[in-house]
Amino acid sequence: MTAPYPLIFEPILLEKVWGGRRLERYGKALPPGTAIGESWELADLSATSSGGAGGGSAHSVIANGELRGRTLREAVGLWGRALLGGLSPAADGGFPLLVKYLDARENLSVQVHPSRDYAAAHRDCHLKTECWYILDAEPGSLIYKGIRAGVTPEDFRRHIADGTVVGDLIAVPAVPGECHNLPSGTCHALGAGVLVAEVQTPSDTTFRVFDWGRTGRALHIGPALACIDYGPAPAATTLAPRQRAARLVKTEYFDVDACEIPVGDSEPVGLGPSCSVLMVVGGAGELVGPGAEGVALKLGTTALIPAAIAARMSFKASEPARLLRVTFGG
Repeated sequence: MTAPYPLIFEPILLEKVWGGRRLERYGKALPPGTAIGESWELADLSATSSGGAGGGSAHSVIANGELRGRTLREAVGLWGRALLGGLSPAADGGFPLLVKYLDARENLSVQVHPSRDYAAAHRDCHLKTECWYILDAEPGSLIYKGIRAGVTPEDFRRHIADGTVVGDLIAVPAVPGECHNLPSGTCHALGAGVLVAEVQTPSDTTFRVFDWGRTGRALHIGPALACIDYGPAPAATTLAPRQRAARLVKTEYFDVDACEIPVGDSEPVGLGPSCSVLMVVGGAGELVGPGAEGVALKLGTTALIPAAIAARMSFKASEPARLLRVTFGG
């Protein structure tokens, strides 16, 4: 059997009405003449929503090593605990994380993902706790997250009907380097001009309540109103000045650290008994450790480090680098 080694994947590119072309900066080969809104870097979903990835399955294809051309799902089946460590697979047996880039040339819809109670009562709907790490933002760009104090469900329903619901949302500036935690049930929207890296639970169940006057895409007002948590979202987090690494998000599903690594320096990959995911969101480098010979990570690359080798591996920067390191219970 093939020994576990760091896995890199072919991106899954999704055309979106609100998308753009900025993902070319992160090494994505975008089809000409298309507006690409999402690049799914690591995905293992048996089914997707029709309004998300089109309703079919979405399984990342491995782009390196002996398993090249095979899927992440196959790697999970082949390596089992050597890949996952103490991490439990998703309900469908797949990898319990979805990692992507989002390029919002225009505003995304005002939306919410299923609450815990709603997901428990509707087997075809799944929790989606996510976080956005801001990579780039045009001047004046905003993030919408959470409901303003004093807004009632009745107010919110009325403002959906009269088209003023955006005024009920808490709007904050989109600042590169900041990370926004969005627990499932948080009403939110990514504003125009913002480019983010997203880490989330493996679901694309989305209920839209407002789409900025665009037509042709369904709204899901009833389910959304049943899921919304009326209140603020967690505050943004970021590295402090001269801080090299810090945990920006901790959830019951995953943890996200940001790391700034000078040229020639190294940063540990594994922090716990499970696998790790690295997103290179600035600069470049290489993995050092078992099975990592020749595994260079350039800007925009995402790597999955199996649990069996994660604790013995590090990332060495060949140019000033910025990483998002996703771990599980570390």
